[in-house]
Amino acid sequence: MNEKLEQLLSHLETFLPKVLTEEQWQSTTAFRWRRRDSIFGSIGFLQPVKHVSDITFDDLQNIDRQRDAIRDNTRQFIQSKPANNILLTGARGTGKSSLIKASLHEFASQGLRLVEVEKEHLADLADITELLADRPEHFIIFCDDLSFEDGESGYKAMKSALDGSVSAQVDNILIYATSNRRHLLPEYMKDNEGYVHSDDGEIHPGEVVEEKISLSERFGLWLSFYPPKQDEYLHIVAHWLRHFGLSDSQIEAARAEALVWALERGSRSGRVAWQFAKHWAGTNS
Repeated sequence: MNEKLEQLLSHLETFLPKVLTEEQWQSTTAFRWRRRDSIFGSIGFLQPVKHVSDITFDDLQNIDRQRDAIRDNTRQFIQSKPANNILLTGARGTGKSSLIKASLHEFASQGLRLVEVEKEHLADLADITELLADRPEHFIIFCDDLSFEDGESGYKAMKSALDGSVSAQVDNILIYATSNRRHLLPEYMKDNEGYVHSDDGEIHPGEVVEEKISLSERFGLWLSFYPPKQDEYLHIVAHWLRHFGLSDSQIEAARAEALVWALERGSRSGRVAWQFAKHWAGTNS
């Protein structure tokens, strides 16, 4: 009888996410929020990330102002001082998500942890907060490439998590989100029809526009990112080629090809520079 019971319990465990042990809490610096179908329905759980990015602040070139802002805010956070939720917006490949990963690398030893939550799971933010609130660590909830279409459920969940829920803000949790959209929702020409003109000539946004900017305004700190200029792009390329062990003369020889690479990609960015450096170092070292 006991053997059958053990077999049944073992079978049931395959349908349930494993609860994190204290050892996992201590040894893991990054998690992903996942959902899994079980006999009790869809259940959310934290999955430890085994291989965490080792990018550092020093690796991120030509975004000094943004780097200093996120570093200072994160340092305040882990020291239990007042700190803001952050929205990082702008051109693709310019270092938005890399800055968040670098923050983890910098402060993990001081108790910082990262929890990555995909957009389709944002409705679980209240459950995630409840799970993390009593932990001694400080958690950044990381939402990458965030944007919403009209009517998506995660939009309201994010608003409530930032500011607007009946529950108080939790001191050991912040939200860092990246997006290519400054206001996180699509903006249409027809939205401008709601603007109101007062008698003294002032223009006031209508309800549709107010709603679309209300989420981004809940982030206390906005950081904007722009494509690098040509010399900045080449500086980033040189940094990564040096990282891969190439000499100054080899780096100089790569300049023209680095520009052609960016031209063929249709853009200059830190990501494009990194991709070129991997290609060039792999074929010329």
